[in-house]
Amino acid sequence: MIELGVNIDHVATIRQARLTYEPEPAWAAIEAHLGGADGITVHLREDRRHIQDGDVEKLRALTQIKLNLEMAATDEMLKIACRLKPEMAMLVPEGRHEVTTEGGLDIVSQEAKLKKAIARLADAGIMSSVFIDAEIDQIEAAARIGARVCEIHTGPYAHAFHHKGRDAESPAVLAELEKIRLAGRAICGLGMRFNAGHALNYFNVQPVAKLDGIRELHIGHAIVSRAVFIGLREAVREMKRLMREAQTFAQ
Repeated sequence: MIELGVNIDHVATIRQARLTYEPEPAWAAIEAHLGGADGITVHLREDRRHIQDGDVEKLRALTQIKLNLEMAATDEMLKIACRLKPEMAMLVPEGRHEVTTEGGLDIVSQEAKLKKAIARLADAGIMSSVFIDAEIDQIEAAARIGARVCEIHTGPYAHAFHHKGRDAESPAVLAELEKIRLAGRAICGLGMRFNAGHALNYFNVQPVAKLDGIRELHIGHAIVSRAVFIGLREAVREMKRLMREAQTFAQ
């Protein structure tokens, strides 16, 4: 059964805009849990632009569902992960100039470094994940470094969907979806878990949720945006319903 990991980074973004104490990301995690989330995702960036160290500490203490820590493969972040022991740590590329993560991790160009990072996480009992583009060479490299999960970057699919008038049958949209499908098949064939995420929303999520072998979607911005109007608990509940419906209809 497909699972939903809710990214609450943008709750912290709102707080940091005023450098104050609210809204509290830990409250958001509780509301997401009550709405049916299977996990909570946060990205502790090197520049601490939204989530802060104290947030991760608090979430580790309070979260009763899976905690997924997105992070760069730096010594600082590896030390934090190994100390706090989230259920999953996802290695992502990171640039201070970017608004949000703009592409997948290039494993091929840094296999030795990333293999050591994955080994450190494994030694601490943490499931390792890598955020990558839907490219076979990156998937094969992920298997070589020992990653247990590959999260496929769905940004190109989501952007095609938006720019083609939200037409799920547009050739451009179908081409991007096919890349994700083939990537998922390769991931499963290599014995890794197939997850996906980035720019998924209430309009484009179902075609991805229908894909064979997909285990988990990580969604943040769309859910937090919807929550402004209907509340976080209901926004999470609505997203999870769409995902589960998609899988039911695909069978």
